[in-house]
Parts: sequence; structure tokens; C-alpha cells
Amino acid sequence: MPPGRANDLRRHGLAVDGGRTRGNEEVRILTPAGLAAAAAGPEREIEEMGGIPRGAGRSGASHPMTVNETVIALIRPKPDLDLVAGEPEEAVAVARTAARAPDGIGTLTSYATEVALPVKGTWKNPAIGSARADIVVTAPGDGVPLLFIEADNCTEEAALVAAKFDKYARFFQRKEKDTDDSVKLMWRTRWSAPSGEGYERAHPPVLLVFHHVGRRSAKKQMEAVAALTRHHWKGHWDSEDGCHSYDGRIPIVATTLDQLREHGPAGPVFWRFGRKELQPLLDAIGNPRLDAALTRRRQAAREEQQRRDEQQAAAREAERPVCARCGTRFTDERWQLTRRSSWRSETDNLCGPCESGHFAQLEVERVARRAAEEAAAGAAAEAEAKKNRRRFRRQ
Repeated sequence: MPPGRANDLRRHGLAVDGGRTRGNEEVRILTPAGLAAAAAGPEREIEEMGGIPRGAGRSGASHPMTVNETVIALIRPKPDLDLVAGEPEEAVAVARTAARAPDGIGTLTSYATEVALPVKGTWKNPAIGSARADIVVTAPGDGVPLLFIEADNCTEEAALVAAKFDKYARFFQRKEKDTDDSVKLMWRTRWSAPSGEGYERAHPPVLLVFHHVGRRSAKKQMEAVAALTRHHWKGHWDSEDGCHSYDGRIPIVATTLDQLREHGPAGPVFWRFGRKELQPLLDAIGNPRLDAALTRRRQAAREEQQRRDEQQAAAREAERPVCARCGTRFTDERWQLTRRSSWRSETDNLCGPCESGHFAQLEVERVARRAAEEAAAGAAAEAEAKKNRRRFRRQ
């Protein structure tokens, strides 16, 4: 941002000085009023924007800068190649490589920083001892309905980083009454995420991004934090489904900022605590073996239902009546008609066409019988008339 604009923000109380980075770059921090003004642009609630980074000036803004770099590395914004036309070939080549790289996760509005996770108190006024997520990602369209991120510059002891997960666990387990008076996990009153399937009711995942700024090794930090948080992430083996269950556990994933910058969320640079291999982010925060087991379970259920339907259909066909005249099986409509009838008819054992033919034959016979009766009556009348004429002549 140009210095003049930054000074304007400061004069209007929208920003304050936040110190300098290690590269001697000036940092400006939004005040609550500035955060509200920033939220008005994308029409977001101020709570959705997150909070103000604390201690940015004292730390030389190294942590907020790591948070910013993490967001950019996850979004992986695509450069406009038209804007680099005419630039040196090296710059154009870098821009082309970035444009062809796999997409990132979400957009800027998918991210909130410095989000309070109250173990007590409210969202706006969390109690002492509450967690505060460096980043919260909500990008369901990219397969990440909810992800919490902690950025670490390798300056804190592993025990302090691990202690944050005690707060996360308390927050994830906290329940509150929602607007519909139902009692839910507190985090579900603010964010939407799948509720899990079967026995899998894992907490939302947490991603640790280590930036080797401090004197500690990022790799050793990961290993130490993994060992200290084992009780939070370790699942148990389910031999029936051939996968681990993480019921009531926190999926914890770790990577470094350098790896994230280079490979992005689609690269196999994420270590899920408890697993041996590195994976892409979506696989690392998920449970592919459980997904495969659930797929097999659903397929088996569909096949079983199909088998039952076929058995029921076969049993029904075995009960379907056969026409006593032509031997064909009743249609569903004819069968239902004969079953719904409140009285029995002599044609209930006939199919529809044969019943129609039966009644047509009866009508033909009735007409012929009536004609015969009329002819017989006419003949009798004629005979009586002749008899009367003969009697008259004799007289």
C-alpha cells in the first residue's frame, strides 16, 4: 500500500503502526474501526473477519507476516498474463508457471484471522484461557468446509504449541443452545461442516504451518508437537472396516511454509500426525480408508437391498393369478381390481381381455336368446291366428 494511503488510514483511526518486519518493511494494523470498514467491502460480518493480531509490533510483525504468507500460499492467486506482457522473460516465465499451477483453496473471503475460540464466555468476549486460531478457512466448494490453522515461526517451545490443543479440545467439546433452542457443539452454531458418518465424529482439523524463522528446527518441532499431542489425535484401529477411527479426536496436520509455497495445498507435503507418508491437504485432513470402507458398506447395502427386492418380486410373481381361460398372468391393474373387490365374481379368475370376451359372449347369447324367444312368440301367435281363421270358416 502506498505510504500516503497508509497515513490516511492512520489519521482516520482505521490503522495503527505495527512495527517493522525483519526486512525493514513497515506494518500497519487495522483498528476495530478499520476492521469494520474492511468488512463492509465484501459485505461480511465483522466477526467473520477475525480479530486484531496481538503483539505484532513487539515481535517485529514476523508472526502476522507468516500468517499472511500462509493465506497467500493456500489461495495461490493466478497472475494475469496480460499484465506481464513486455516484462523480462524471467518474470513472464514465472507468471506462466504460476498460472498453470494447481488451484488453491477458496478466495480471500474464505479466510478469517485471529478468531477467538472461547472455552468460556462469548464469541465477542472469550474468557481467559480460550484458544485463538491464527486462521480459519471455510471453503466447502474446494473440499474444505472448515479448517483451523496455526502458524509457528519455530520460536516457541514445542510444549507451548502443544498446549494450544488442550484449549482447542475444550472449545470443540463445548456445547451451547442454538437459536432453535437445540443444544449443539458451540462451533457448529457458527460454522457448517459435515457431521460425520457412522462412528466417525472427528473434530474439525487443525493445520500447523511451521516457518523456520526461529532457532528451532521445523522438523523437530513437528515431531515434538506430535508426541506431546498424541492423546488428542491418536485413533484406534477398526479391524472390521480396515481403517482407523478418530471418534472424538482432532485431526492434526503439519507442513512448512516453504513447502506450502512451492507445492500448494495439492502437493504431497502434509504430514497427518500418526501417518507415515506425506499427502495432499485434502487427503491429510480426511480419512481415505474410512471413505473406502463406507463406500464398500453402502455398496453392500445397495446389493442387499437389491437382493431383497428381487426376492420380494419373485414371491409376488409366484402369487400372481393365472387366467383360467387363456393361461396368461394377471396384470397389476387386473390383480388389484380383483383383490379390491368387496364381493366375489364368477369372472375373478379371468384376465381383463378374457373377462371382456366373456361378457361379450354373454351379450351375444342374450341377444340370440331374446331373438329366439321373439321368433317363437311370433310363430305361436301366427299358429293361433291360423287356428282362429279355420274355426271361423267352419262356423
